[in-house]
Amino acid sequence: MEGFAVPAPTEIHVRYRSLEISDAEREALFALLDSEERQRAGRFRFESSRDAFIASHGWLRAVLGRYLNADPRSIEFTSGKRGKPALQGTPLQFNLSHSGAMAACAVARSEEVGIDIEKIRPMSDLERVAQRFFHPEESRKLLALREEDRVPAFFRCWTRKEAYIKALGDGLFAPLDRFEVTLAPGEPVAFVNIDGRPGAEWSLLGLDVGPDYTGAVAIRGTDWVVRTMGAIV
Repeated sequence: MEGFAVPAPTEIHVRYRSLEISDAEREALFALLDSEERQRAGRFRFESSRDAFIASHGWLRAVLGRYLNADPRSIEFTSGKRGKPALQGTPLQFNLSHSGAMAACAVARSEEVGIDIEKIRPMSDLERVAQRFFHPEESRKLLALREEDRVPAFFRCWTRKEAYIKALGDGLFAPLDRFEVTLAPGEPVAFVNIDGRPGAEWSLLGLDVGPDYTGAVAIRGTDWVVRTMGAIV
């Protein structure tokens, strides 16, 4: 199978796939997982969550195998200080996200990248979650929107913030209220500030994930370009 060309120095490759797969595809993707991933899959309480994990992580291995010209089963992941998976012996950086029936991965060269996608869905506790986790100005701006605009704006904000903390590799250790992103309809995707300072050292890029989804990519540096690549491996 032909390999993938690695991203150019200022490119981020983003790939998507549906998680709605056949039993045969699921078995094939499960076969790519290592023993630790298979154990993790087995710990999911709900079958739908287990199947999404198998499909997304098996697919990620297939994608990375094409970039590395390697057997997906031979890929070994290391962990950063906060547990973010990484590859050994290559400048390639990657990140995975899945929500609803879709998965997405981002691949870049040298700089750590974060990606997050979310299915837009009703939020009965939107105001409480925003006030607890968002920057005070994000929460204020969100609640100032028309009611019909609030749910999409909430998920735009959430994915932009998640992409940033995933790029940092800090996961749940990064306070979400210490930086502010844009969220209003039609507003350019950007950092408003990070710890009270302009976020000029970072790039925040929106993703066109399709109907009922939203997403974002974050990476340190400027002049980055997202290239949406083939969806299915």
